[in-house]
Amino acid sequence: MKYMLLIHSGAVDERGGAPACTVEDWMAYDKAVRDAGIHVSGESLADLVTATTVRVSPAGERTVTDGPFAETRELLGGFLVIDVPDLDAALDWAARCPGSRDGGAVVVRPVADFGA
Repeated sequence: MKYMLLIHSGAVDERGGAPACTVEDWMAYDKAVRDAGIHVSGESLADLVTATTVRVSPAGERTVTDGPFAETRELLGGFLVIDVPDLDAALDWAARCPGSRDGGAVVVRPVADFGA
């Protein structure tokens, strides 16, 4: 079954990264996911200052603003889609993710299969 791991960073340092996660941590995690044969897709997101939010009113009027700028300290930093047997396996991989450390969080959601 496919699961999406939405990786939210907690505290962000002056370089825009999570202080407890090194590049080597991410490279090791990526290698482990690929070596396990469960990698489907995944990407890191560009800096938050490049984000744009679109909202459409009930009347159909479009509003475009810079950034998501919600009242939160967490930032969506990227995603990973994995194909594992069940939710327990997905939760295990989420717990191993460097993004789950130091105030970060990994949201695990099943990918809908409309063809089933």
